[in-house]
Amino acid sequence: MQRGADSDPGTRDRSAPQDDVAGADAPAADGTTPDGTIPEVGPVAAGGFSLGRLLFSTGARRQLGGRLGLAVKTYAAGVAVWTLYSATLARIDLLALTVVFLCLMLVPSFLVIGATERADPKRATILDFALAAGSLACTVYFILTVDDIATRISLLTPLSEVQFFFAALVTLLTIEITRRSVGLLLCLIVLVFIAYNLFGDTIEGPMGHGVITLNHFLDINVYTTDGLFGVPVEVCATYAFLFVMFGTFLERARGGDFFFDIAAAISGRSPGGPAKVAVVSSALFGTMSGSPTADVATTGSITIPMMRRLGYRPAFAGGVEVAASTGGSLLPPVMGSAAFIMAEITGIDYLDIAAAAIVPALLFYAGIFVQVHCRALRDGLQPLPSDRLSSLAGTLAWGWPFVIPIAVLVGVLVEGYSPTMAAACATLALIVSSQIRRDTRLTPAAIFDALANTTYRMIGVTGACAAAGLVIGGITMTGLAAKFSYIAFSFAGDSMMLALLLSAGVTIILGLGMPTPSAYVLSAVLIGPTLVNDFGIPALNAHLFLMYFAVLSAMTPPVAVAAYSAAAIAQANPLLIAVTAVKLSVVAFVVPIAFTLSPDVLAPGWSPGAWVGVVSMLLGTAAVAVAAEGWIRGVMPGWMRLVLAAAGLLLLAPGFLLPGIGLAAAGAVVALRRSAAVAAPPAA
Repeated sequence: MQRGADSDPGTRDRSAPQDDVAGADAPAADGTTPDGTIPEVGPVAAGGFSLGRLLFSTGARRQLGGRLGLAVKTYAAGVAVWTLYSATLARIDLLALTVVFLCLMLVPSFLVIGATERADPKRATILDFALAAGSLACTVYFILTVDDIATRISLLTPLSEVQFFFAALVTLLTIEITRRSVGLLLCLIVLVFIAYNLFGDTIEGPMGHGVITLNHFLDINVYTTDGLFGVPVEVCATYAFLFVMFGTFLERARGGDFFFDIAAAISGRSPGGPAKVAVVSSALFGTMSGSPTADVATTGSITIPMMRRLGYRPAFAGGVEVAASTGGSLLPPVMGSAAFIMAEITGIDYLDIAAAAIVPALLFYAGIFVQVHCRALRDGLQPLPSDRLSSLAGTLAWGWPFVIPIAVLVGVLVEGYSPTMAAACATLALIVSSQIRRDTRLTPAAIFDALANTTYRMIGVTGACAAAGLVIGGITMTGLAAKFSYIAFSFAGDSMMLALLLSAGVTIILGLGMPTPSAYVLSAVLIGPTLVNDFGIPALNAHLFLMYFAVLSAMTPPVAVAAYSAAAIAQANPLLIAVTAVKLSVVAFVVPIAFTLSPDVLAPGWSPGAWVGVVSMLLGTAAVAVAAEGWIRGVMPGWMRLVLAAAGLLLLAPGFLLPGIGLAAAGAVVALRRSAAVAAPPAA
C-alpha cells in the first residue's frame, strides 16, 4: 500500500484521516450518526411505540452551522479554557467552581442537543433558545451571588423569592438536559427520588421519613454541596473534564492510529487477528478515553468493517468491539471518570485506586482475549490482512511522540500531583510532541476544535452527574442509604454472597442507559455503606466491585448503550450485539465477586499470598473463558465444559484448598483433551 510522504518503513498507510476509514455512516464518539440521531438498527427501527425507545432515546445531536454554529463553538472552546484555568491555576472556592461550571455547561447544551431524537439536526427551535436563555440567566445570577452562596447558612437563613426561583429553574433545566442527553429513564429515577423526598413523610413504616418542604429540598440540593453542586459535578469540573480533554486532543492528533498499529503488531498475525486487534486497541485507547461509546466509535470504525470484510458475522464483530471497549472504563488512568469520584467519596488516594484496578482490568481482558482466541480456532477466523499489518519497530518509529504525553501523565501522578494537574500537563506535552511530525501536528485550528469538542462530549456526563447529585441530596436528607441496608439484610441475611449478587443486580439496573459515573455514584451511595459497614468488606474492594458492575451495565441487555454505537457500524441488531458481547465477557461477571472475597489481591504490596491469588485468578479466568467457548484442540463434550467451568470457579475462590482442587480438575481436562487429540486419526 502506498504510504504518505513522511511515513516510516514497516508501517501501514496513514495518509488517509482515521475518520474516513469506516465510511460516512460511522457514528460520532457519542454514539450518534452524522445527521445527529441515535442509530436506528434492528427492532427499535421498526417503527411504532416501543417502551425501550421511549425510555432510552436521546435528543438529536446538532451540527449547527453559520454564525450561530461558530458562536456556540467559540463559547464551548471558551468554557474548556476556563475550566482548564480554574481547575489548575485559579484559587476558586470549590462550591463556586461547581456552580459556575454547571451553569456554563447548560447554556450550549440545549442548542446542540434537540428535544427529541427526531429534532432538526441543523437548526435550534424557539424552545431551545428559551432554555438556553434561562441557563444563561442562571449563569449570570449564580456568578453574581456565588460569594453569598458560599457563606450562607442553609436552612437557618430562609430562601428569598429570587433564590427560590433560580434554585427551581436550575433544577428543572438540569432534569431536562438529563432527559435530552441521557434519556427518560434517568430523568424518571430522579423524579421518583424527588417525589420520595417531598411526599415520603406520608409513608408508614421503615421507609417513611420526616416532613421535607419544597423550600427545604431546594435549599439543600442547590445551595449546599450535598446535592446538585456536589461531588459528581465537582469531579466533572476537574478530573473528568481534563482527562476527556486529553483524550480528545490525543484522538485529534491521530493517537488512535498509533494504538491500532501497536495492537496490530502484537496480535494481528494470529488466528482471529482483527478481533484480537479490536481487544488490544480498545484497551489501549480506553485507558485515555474512559468512555465505551467513544471507544467503540473510534477503534470500532476501523476494526468492525475490517472483520466484516473478512467474513466475520456482523453481530460477532460488533460484540467483540463492545466487550473490549466496555473494559476500557476499568483501565487506569481515566476509568470512566468514576475512579476520581470514588476517591472523593471514600477518601482513598486516587493512585491507590488506580493501582488496585489494574489486576481486575487485566483479568477482564485476559478472559475476552482467551475467548476470542478459542472462537477463532473453532470457527477458523482469519488473521489480519498483510496490508493492515505494521511492524512493532516501524509503529514505534512513527508514533513514539505519543509516548511522551503518556509518560508525562504517569510521571506527574507518581510525583504526587493531583490527577487534574497530571491531565493538564499531559495535554500540554501532547500539543508540544504532536509538532514533531507533520501528520500528527495540532494546529491552532485543531486545538480550537478539540477544545470545543471536549465541552460537547462533557455535556451528557455533566447532566447525568448533576442529576445524580440531586439523588444524593435526597438520599442524604431522608437517610435512604440506611433504609436500603435494612432491605438488603432482610433479603440476604448474613450471607455475603447473596448480598454481593443483590448489589451486582441493583448496580446493573441502576446503570441501564446511564454513563458510568452516574451509575457508580448511585450504587456507591445506596449500596456502598451496606457492603462496607454491615458486611465488613474493605472500602476499596466494595467500591471497585460496584464500579465494575456499573461499567458492565454499558453492554448488558436490554439497553447496552455501547451496543447501539457499534450497531450503526456493524449494521446489526444492537440487542444481538449486546448478547454476543456478554457471552464474550462472561468471566467479567465473576471476577468482581472473586476479588471482593479475596481482598489481598487488590492490595499489591505484595504478599506471597497475594501473588498466588493473582495467578490462581488468572488461571481461573482462562479456564472459565475456555469452557465458555468449548474448545481445546477440538470441540469439547458438554460434561467436560461443565467440569472445566467448575474448576475455573474454584480457582477464583479464596484460600488454597478450593483453588488447588480447581487446578487439579482443570489440569485433568487439559490432559484428556491432549490425549484425545493425539489419539484422533489425521484428517483426510
